[in-house]
Amino acid sequence: MRGITKRWLINTFGVILIILFVLVVAFAIVIQNSYYRGICQVLNGRASELVNIFNSRDDFTSTARVYVENFPDKELMELMVINEEGRVVITSTGFAPDNQQSMPDYNAALKSDEQYADWHGNLSSGENVMAVTRVIYDDNNEQVGAIRYVVSLEEADRKIFIAISFVCLVGVVILFFIFLSSTYFLRSIVRPVQEISTTAKRIAQGDFDARINKFYDDEIGDLCDTINYMAGELGTADKLKNDFISSVSHELRTPLTAIKGWAETMQLDGFRDLKTVQKGIGIIIKETERLNGIVEEVLDFSRIQQDRMVLIMDKIDILAELDESIYMQRERANAENKHIVYDEPEILPPVIGDRNRLRQVFINIIDNALKYSAEGGVVNVSIEQVEDNIVIVIADNGCGIPAEHLPKIKQKFYKANQTVRGSGIGLAVADEIVKLHKGTLDIDSVENEGTTVTIKIPIMPPKNDTLPNKSPDEV
Repeated sequence: MRGITKRWLINTFGVILIILFVLVVAFAIVIQNSYYRGICQVLNGRASELVNIFNSRDDFTSTARVYVENFPDKELMELMVINEEGRVVITSTGFAPDNQQSMPDYNAALKSDEQYADWHGNLSSGENVMAVTRVIYDDNNEQVGAIRYVVSLEEADRKIFIAISFVCLVGVVILFFIFLSSTYFLRSIVRPVQEISTTAKRIAQGDFDARINKFYDDEIGDLCDTINYMAGELGTADKLKNDFISSVSHELRTPLTAIKGWAETMQLDGFRDLKTVQKGIGIIIKETERLNGIVEEVLDFSRIQQDRMVLIMDKIDILAELDESIYMQRERANAENKHIVYDEPEILPPVIGDRNRLRQVFINIIDNALKYSAEGGVVNVSIEQVEDNIVIVIADNGCGIPAEHLPKIKQKFYKANQTVRGSGIGLAVADEIVKLHKGTLDIDSVENEGTTVTIKIPIMPPKNDTLPNKSPDEV
């Protein structure tokens, strides 16, 4: 017994047990006081009658004898007549009086201004009794004797014991039902928690297909749904991570293979064929640049993940950066028999941004457009001012993106088309860079028709005379 069950038994069941115990004790005290108070009131009522019965010294003994003989409650209580010397001279039982028995109530009544006193306790025989004594005075205010009533409390104690026993039995029954209901309740919590713990361990060990059975439609059920959802997302993320590693490995292996192959070719040829050497060096330089681009992309993503990317913000001509990006991709487009259509406007307002990072975004989007376009495909690029934003639209007529992939296309590691080269983090990096410029990057696509990427960058405010060197925003 440990964990939730142990804490419940200590904190809840223990508290309930203490409360019931206090209630039983309080009930016992109340019912005992009630019984004893009722008996005492009856005895006091009897004692109050004596004022009208005993009124002179001469006839006290005879009057007391007559009162004892005619006393109607002899079966319920014992009546004692005490003379002025404090000795019992007559009892209603008919037995010889026991003058050795102490009478605390008689001694208290002698000292009381009210001329009577009550007491309850045990006789020398061990019997529990209650006694009331009324002291009798004559017309001259001299003591002529006393009348004492003694009632056994054994019957009252028996009834009190029965009542307390009944209350205790009720308490035990209540505890039993509380224990049963609580046991069921605890099982309804402990069992799902145990299964959640077991399944969570499986998930932690990499079993992302593990799922928790939903027992109840409550907070525990919500927790099960959340963990199942988490396992699904972790499984998806793990698959994307593995695909990313596989993709990056392939992306790195291809240029490395080319570099190694041409290096070996030039080594074997002994640099005798100048044309071969020039071609090999050109390919090595190109593939090295490709490797460098892949590594930089991965490093950028790492910086974003670790909140270490810093933008060098300045007033820039975004038109010039887009023009340079298109120029860098045009040669490749011509080599692949693809076309970039771009109508450059005359002038646009400047923006506050990092020229290198924005150029990186443009190159990445144009590269994707060319990559996913078939031979003869066309990539249309436009840029214009719309209200307070510069809007760049890059559209292709390539293979497009299926509708089910479109909501996730900007997520890290995600690739809708696994057959095309790429790490799957380029769009994620581009989207974060645009966000750092307080802009937006939106993608709209129709499968087999093409994809349109819309980038919005806010223009520089007219009164922004002072330009920071670095943006306070970091990712």
